[in-house]
Amino acid sequence: MTAEEILTKAGVRPTHVRDAVLKRLYEAGCPLSHGEIAAHPGMKRYDRVTIYRTLYTLEGAGLVHTVQGIDGAWRFCAHPPDRTGCPGNHPHFLCLKCGKMQCLTGQRLPWVEVPERVRVKGKQLVIYGICTACGTAEERNKNK
Repeated sequence: MTAEEILTKAGVRPTHVRDAVLKRLYEAGCPLSHGEIAAHPGMKRYDRVTIYRTLYTLEGAGLVHTVQGIDGAWRFCAHPPDRTGCPGNHPHFLCLKCGKMQCLTGQRLPWVEVPERVRVKGKQLVIYGICTACGTAEERNKNK
């Protein structure tokens, strides 16, 4: 299914920027910040405000969800119809060194009891630490 078909099916009018942002998130396969999306060479033709508005339009349509790391940056995960991307109901890992976030899709979020008559709209858990690449680089630097 193309990004244009996904947008149409979700009830969102397809535009060039919506198509480009959705494709970028699908290609990345991990949560991206607004800055990471805007910095991609294919996104240079769109201004940052338009990209922000597009991300929140896609979120409102249920095509992406936001995850905030302890660094304060919001990151956006795509929800492809075939569910190969980030479905949202799992924890994320944030590297404190490089700032990259990844989906931990093989794990479910823990069950938490919520007060009566409360409707849960989503769950979020961010685990943070040092990723393998940064940890390996740190070890190499120690051994020099």
